[in-house]
Amino acid sequence: MIANLTRRNVLQGAGVAALGAVFAVVATGCATVTPAGEAVDGGTDLLALAKKQGYLRVGIANEPPYTQVNSDGTVTGCEPDVLKAVCKRLGIDDVQGIITPYESMIPGLQANRWDAVAAGLFMKQSRCAEVLYSEPVIVSTESFGVPVGNPKNILTVADVLADSSLRIAVLPGGFEEGILNTAKVPASQQIKVNDGRSGIEALAADRADAFFLPTLSLRALAETDTSFEVTEQVPDAPRTGSGAAFRTTDTAFHTAYNVELEAFKKTPEFKEILDLWGFDAAAVEGATADELCQTEG
Repeated sequence: MIANLTRRNVLQGAGVAALGAVFAVVATGCATVTPAGEAVDGGTDLLALAKKQGYLRVGIANEPPYTQVNSDGTVTGCEPDVLKAVCKRLGIDDVQGIITPYESMIPGLQANRWDAVAAGLFMKQSRCAEVLYSEPVIVSTESFGVPVGNPKNILTVADVLADSSLRIAVLPGGFEEGILNTAKVPASQQIKVNDGRSGIEALAADRADAFFLPTLSLRALAETDTSFEVTEQVPDAPRTGSGAAFRTTDTAFHTAYNVELEAFKKTPEFKEILDLWGFDAAAVEGATADELCQTEG
């Protein structure tokens, strides 16, 4: 949905948990997982409501460096840390994170189970038709996790499409699944896994030949697991990025958030947060939600 990178242990969502304590604005801030609150009427002025109640509920994952749930239940990560800082500027001191799988993030937002999503939910046409994205916070690349030596020489999406025997692990509802579907990679070649650890286990057990995930996610996993290696960025995967996502009815909040986000990007703290989590603040310069929302999928 993020401090030492241990990425993609996505805590799946029967355990929809909320983060109750105040998120500090700095990248070392955290919150505690607590039960989710009541649904909010989609017609409510979200900015006024959040200021009045003192908190905003946010759908997150557990996918470092985008989001991270620590062993003690605290939550941090690049996207939540930026969101916390921007919300602070809006007069909202508490952000409650609700852990959910990627495929449930937009449906849960639309069902008012949370008020925003900040989880590395990459922009693409189908998602941008359903939510209002803020301007980008990060721009990301994709890679394959492969057995050491990359014995099947999997480097591109075209390689996967050209060899029907290849099995590629992906997260259901993830951006990478969308890339394969757009490229017409058959479902029979796609191995669905629950989280980052499951993807690496699928490689180790020879249930998959590669694990398709953001480059930084795979590198974070590789810090504690030497059983696989990470390819260079996939050249035929589209440029992508993410920001916070809001309900289409929450236009006033979306506008106010973008104003404060733009101002926050000009502060040293924005770069500090991105540097901490391994992202390049310069890569975000010039990137827009309109551009990234043109990505097919």
